[in-house]
Amino acid sequence: MTVLEDIKNGAQLRGVVPGQPVEVVSVEWIGDQAINLVYRVPGGGVAETTLYRDDEVRIELDARGRAWSFDADGDLLRLVTEANRIKLAHYFDPYLAIHTSLVDPLPHQISAVYGEMLPRQPLRFLLADDPGAGKTIMAGLLIKELIARSDLERCLVAPGSLVEQWQDELGEKFGLEFDILTRDMIENSRSGNPFSDRNRLIARLDVLARNEELQDKLAQAAEWDLIICDEAHRMSATYFGGEAKYTKRYRVGQKLGEACRHLLLMSATPHNGHEQDFQLFMALLDGDRFEGRFRDGVHYADTADMMRRLRKRNCCASMAARSSRSAVPIRSSTSCLLKRPRFTQP
Repeated sequence: MTVLEDIKNGAQLRGVVPGQPVEVVSVEWIGDQAINLVYRVPGGGVAETTLYRDDEVRIELDARGRAWSFDADGDLLRLVTEANRIKLAHYFDPYLAIHTSLVDPLPHQISAVYGEMLPRQPLRFLLADDPGAGKTIMAGLLIKELIARSDLERCLVAPGSLVEQWQDELGEKFGLEFDILTRDMIENSRSGNPFSDRNRLIARLDVLARNEELQDKLAQAAEWDLIICDEAHRMSATYFGGEAKYTKRYRVGQKLGEACRHLLLMSATPHNGHEQDFQLFMALLDGDRFEGRFRDGVHYADTADMMRRLRKRNCCASMAARSSRSAVPIRSSTSCLLKRPRFTQP
């Protein structure tokens, strides 16, 4: 017995017109119990009828039509294929964020994002380059690359200050729109939790540190894919009298680390000269490795896989080397550099 699902465009069907087969022109479903059938009779005329489940006993297929006939919405197919092309773009252009942003990154910035951070899954990393190295650009490139890889939907940036500057640079240079957490946003939240209302947010570190209720809402919201903390050295802790003393900012840092999958800390001065305090700071990234008090001759902390420290003189050297090769415009020279890297990994 022929069922309605067997009727495809181009099929030869008997039982619709007495004594002769018809050619199916199009089939449109009406729910799951009937179809609207447009058919062509042998003389060339076109007619239309409705077939129900009860009609299956009187219809018969002479030919099943085109096995791979396409009768879907062409515009929708194009939209889906374009979405998948964009989703897979990073496989064909591994430096997609550079070519789609209004930045001309320097070699040390490229090595930080593409050589150090992107290969780490999940990311727990401290970027400790000197001031002026362009850590904001590196953060923007990282965010955009993770979005291109479908690995980032929710992102929280927690700078120590200059939140407006962060918002402007992410918007102007990378096309990333972030909202700044304000008192009005907290009070007028429709869900009662501003961290659940928005997927891209900038929140001052001190605002979070002073408001325990806000910290509870942060813990209750959905997990963040990436949290970036600028001026992370403010989240400090120290040993005093043989006991660790934690600041409010440090406690916030611990909660931020628990609320995300990828965590990036950025600070030009992560080390205050006391190894014990530095160990406590690194515990924000890996509490198991840096558990307990540091003691000379007993503890050895290798942070090479969690931290990059690049001094300004090395940055200047990479800029000078790039300038000497700049016979073509900067953006073009960047493309050449990406195809055949000539900089030295720090």
